[in-house]
Amino acid sequence: MNSFASYRLCLGVLLSAVILHGTMIGADSNDEKWVALFNGKDLTGWKTHPDDKAKWAVVDGLIVGTGPAGHLFSERGDYKNFKYRMEVSISDKGNSGQYFRTKFGKAFPQGLEAQINSSGGDKVRTGSLYGVKDCLVYDQLVKPDTFFVQEVLAQGDHVVIKVNGKTTVDTKLTGDKAKMIEGHFAIQQHDPGSTVKVKKVEVIELP
Repeated sequence: MNSFASYRLCLGVLLSAVILHGTMIGADSNDEKWVALFNGKDLTGWKTHPDDKAKWAVVDGLIVGTGPAGHLFSERGDYKNFKYRMEVSISDKGNSGQYFRTKFGKAFPQGLEAQINSSGGDKVRTGSLYGVKDCLVYDQLVKPDTFFVQEVLAQGDHVVIKVNGKTTVDTKLTGDKAKMIEGHFAIQQHDPGSTVKVKKVEVIELP
């Protein structure tokens, strides 16, 4: 498949969206200050659902997720409009996700997901807006066990995803996805064969 064929239709949806994209997710302006949601020491500010079986720990300054399906949720559940980025790696054959506007729940909660998957069984790869037609990436943009930065801009129904600074999704949400207007951030642990490692989690809240 051609390198951008799987998500070309998600890019440049409207002139206004392009302008917003340029002002919101270009080079950080001096007045933009990223707020760290992970302190590098422990899981302060994060929580898990009591029915989840995933295992979460801080090892050598990294959040490490292993075991069965589950999510690590931000304590706050009222994030609406924001820039939200993670520095993360996923194991070979592993699968994870950078969730946003997510409901607190067990296993696979309702929410929006920027996919994290370099070589797992699911063909939908890192950089995708999971479950949204024409916003799915099938090319391997990042090798497994390699740290990369995935950034999400969500403002109203406009969502942009960037991987190491390259835009992979720029779209307007419709249908049920457009109704997901606020919620938690969450890190996914997909299955026992996966290991996800997170070095940084940061946010800039937007009007």
